[in-house]
Amino acid sequence: MREIILQTEQLSIGYAPRRSPRRVVAANLDLTLHAGEVVCLLGPNGTGKSTLLRTLAGMQPPLAGRVLLNGADLTALAPRELARRLSLVLTERIEVGQLSVYALVALGRHPHTDWMGRLTARDEELTRWALEAVDAVSLAERLVHELSDGERQRVLVARALAQEPLLMVLDEPTAFLDLPRRVEMMRLLRRLARETGRALLLSTHDLDLALRSADALWLLSPTGMLRSGAPEDLVLNGAFEATFASNGIGFDRWQGAFQVHPPAQRRVGLVGNNLAAVWTARALERAGYLVGAADEPAFAHIVIHSDGQTTYWEVTFAGGSAQRVASLHDLAALLRRLESKSA
Repeated sequence: MREIILQTEQLSIGYAPRRSPRRVVAANLDLTLHAGEVVCLLGPNGTGKSTLLRTLAGMQPPLAGRVLLNGADLTALAPRELARRLSLVLTERIEVGQLSVYALVALGRHPHTDWMGRLTARDEELTRWALEAVDAVSLAERLVHELSDGERQRVLVARALAQEPLLMVLDEPTAFLDLPRRVEMMRLLRRLARETGRALLLSTHDLDLALRSADALWLLSPTGMLRSGAPEDLVLNGAFEATFASNGIGFDRWQGAFQVHPPAQRRVGLVGNNLAAVWTARALERAGYLVGAADEPAFAHIVIHSDGQTTYWEVTFAGGSAQRVASLHDLAALLRRLESKSA
């Protein structure tokens, strides 16, 4: 059975100002995070994800209940001991002046050094290992302020690794990254969890990557309810869809993605079963058409022709003569023209 790294008991989070009523963000949270597990904390803006992360990281006291880190009450741990068990990677940019990448990663060894902060041979070895783990050895001599966003994020993960924590908490680790770098970052975090046995908790707005990469999701709703489970379970039982419910946006359980298309007004029949058919259906749905089979009654019927080199679309409207177009952009424009005429 996997070791429990983080556990909460009847945890309540929120704020208790001295001169105003306290505000409870979420209550009665019983959460568990195991070694080698990647958990993504998700929820709409303003639901309290940052409040929960700060509480779990010991940066903010709980209103009630307990947070246990490797069995020890978080509030009872001295700062140095807490830093040996938990590391943080935050979204905020920290100015480090003329610090080199190697020096920044080596700072992760601070909780383990003597009072003068001297690095031992083991500290140097672990600093190099952390750089190797995130594929950043070639960056070691660079200055941190010279790095790209993707490089900087990898280096910050290396610094957190160098602490040798049991738990790594990352706040929006894919923020400011383009899509390929976001995918790389999530792959890196998954690999590190598997290879090092560390538990990883991260908040993210990248819902698609979270669904594909996390071992478990913690879904925090605007009402303060938190649902946890495997991504697939939370999709099948409707919890994922309910958490992100919004006017004009729906979650397609079959595709595992949010749909932002306008309500379908007209049905079109589509013939084709290749890759072009998949993207044709997506383009038609985005334009507001309901895609059906060729033998169903429809406003227009579309047949995809492809010889492997070129593709064109043949459109028949209300029994009229067929018209051909050479792109999906032209297809949508033709359907709009036909629709305006019929109106």
